[in-house]
Amino acid sequence: MKIQKIFILGLVMLGFSACTDLDLEPQSTVNGAVVYDDPAAYKAVLARIYAGLSVSGQIGPAGDADIKGIDEGFSNYLRQYWKAQELTTDEAVIAWGDEGLPDYHEHSWNSSNQFVTAMYSRIFYQVSIANEFLRETTEDKLDERGESDATRAEVAQYRAEARFLRALSYWHGLDMFGNIPFATEENEVGSDAPEQVSKQFVFDFIESELLEIIDALPEAGQSQYGRVDRAAAWMVLAKLYLNAEVYINQDRYAESLQYSELIINSGAYSLDNTYVETFLADNQNSNETIFAVTFDGEHTQTWGGMTFLVHAAVGGDMDPAEFGVNGGWWGLRTTSALVDLFPDETGTADKRAMFFTTNQTKAIGSITAFNDGYAITKYKNVTSDGNPGVDDDFVDTDFPMFRLSDVYLMYAEAHLRGGGGSLGLAVDYVNDIRQRGYEDNSGDITSGDLTLDFILDERSRELYWEGHRRTDLIRFDQFTANGIWPWKGNVDVGAETETFRDLFPIPATELIANPKLEQNDGYQ
Repeated sequence: MKIQKIFILGLVMLGFSACTDLDLEPQSTVNGAVVYDDPAAYKAVLARIYAGLSVSGQIGPAGDADIKGIDEGFSNYLRQYWKAQELTTDEAVIAWGDEGLPDYHEHSWNSSNQFVTAMYSRIFYQVSIANEFLRETTEDKLDERGESDATRAEVAQYRAEARFLRALSYWHGLDMFGNIPFATEENEVGSDAPEQVSKQFVFDFIESELLEIIDALPEAGQSQYGRVDRAAAWMVLAKLYLNAEVYINQDRYAESLQYSELIINSGAYSLDNTYVETFLADNQNSNETIFAVTFDGEHTQTWGGMTFLVHAAVGGDMDPAEFGVNGGWWGLRTTSALVDLFPDETGTADKRAMFFTTNQTKAIGSITAFNDGYAITKYKNVTSDGNPGVDDDFVDTDFPMFRLSDVYLMYAEAHLRGGGGSLGLAVDYVNDIRQRGYEDNSGDITSGDLTLDFILDERSRELYWEGHRRTDLIRFDQFTANGIWPWKGNVDVGAETETFRDLFPIPATELIANPKLEQNDGYQ
């Protein structure tokens, strides 16, 4: 059963106020004593934390938003995360001119940008509701309620999952904002504003949290679909270590390779037979997805998430019915920089090149014109059998946040960066990915081809539009000063931008609300 099938109960039971206060407590007439009167509520409230990644409010698709100050459809966690990770790079542009949105591709955002603020708010909203769940599930609370041994065993796993989801958001906070405010369930509700802590502190916390909870999570591949298992924790650790040189100026590549190996050697995951099936409406059947943000056209209706990613990528001469939706939003395309990474533009050789080119120009003359730039056909609200999703507004397709091919590429990169492992295995893993893309061995590489530059390009070929590109470019020192792509810096041929933009600014509203916060360099 998809986890979203139990989201609704969690949505009804707890309504949280819209703010980024890390000491957030439920703003509801239904208090904890009533909510947890039924042992089934623990799972329902946990589902609400998962739902924070996919839905935008309490009733869906709109009408009672989690966070204020921005259109509810815009406010969705995944929608904001994807925009910050993709629209700031060579992989995506968007035609819309909503205030602050063009700033992403232009690299001109500031501390008042509504989309940067929404991303920051989403991260700390997630932290807050996870903290509240953990406060309500302590041994003392379970004793007060006289919970059974069976319930206690279930809650132990639920707490581990909540701690994972909190660590995931703290990782996003570290990656995007650097030094951030910090609080856990140990902080008393209503106490002073949270302290801002260093990147090293956040890094250490994420690491220790994930290491502590691993044994309480299901074995790799054994969790209910849409919920995390040990492989998900290993995945975040591998990514944390892979980027440690950026975050804390430490070489942790050996540990990144170690945790990548754990996922690979678990045998719980394998590459899907074809590339396209990983991104369709029945992709809950994927063999390679380690953790997905789940969506359902009936149960998780939102104008963000995958509804946004499918609709916004359709326009021009594209037939919306082929994508399982009732209309396109004429927004998202890619730049020629991504197109040029493939041997051809039609996907004849490498089937991962999923471009719609009819009456679309490869070069972008105007970002606001949908027909400028090739469209991407990667995500569809259509099953592998060609059947549309249950609703043509709200899609069934899940977002594959972590999948095995990414792990293969992390292993290869960590090896090249001195993390150990085997060059032969690294080449084999990359060729496994490419053989699926080419549907034969014509795209195979040799050990001499496997360089860091190749890995960066291959990550884009394999993982484009999956929310990795900004972090990858920063790790390779090509996001600001050394990277150029069309319309970066609001220049048609592209331009280098200021290195301080490797981090986003702390929102101005947060600096006013919490005088303990200091702005990131360059944004003062």
